[in-house]
Parts: sequence; C-alpha cells; structure tokens
Amino acid sequence: MTAHETNQQKAAGTISNEVIFKVAKEIVVKFIEVGKLSPSGFEETFTRVYQTIERTVRPK
Repeated sequence: MTAHETNQQKAAGTISNEVIFKVAKEIVVKFIEVGKLSPSGFEETFTRVYQTIERTVRPK
C-alpha cells in the first residue's frame, strides 16, 4: 500500500455521513439554481450525487 492510499484511507475515515449529506445537498441545490435540474428531480438526483460522493470518499 502506498503512502497516498494510506492517507486516503485516513481521510475517508473522518468524513461523516452528515458531511456527505451537506455536500450532496449543496451540489443538487446549485443544479436547481442554474437551471440544470428541476425541483421535481431532486430526490433521484440527490440520491445519485450522495452515492457518488460516498463512493469517492469511502472506496471499497
């Protein structure tokens, strides 16, 4: 395991679900604000964004 991979694992362990939730919410709200998403698509898009962020910060 490289030092970079070790640092990623340490960082991933400190990111809470609340932080992921807040980041995902901000991204989806920004999509709505700039007209790339209608509010009716919030649920589906939020779920996809949340899962993507979670997979990124907590790789298996």
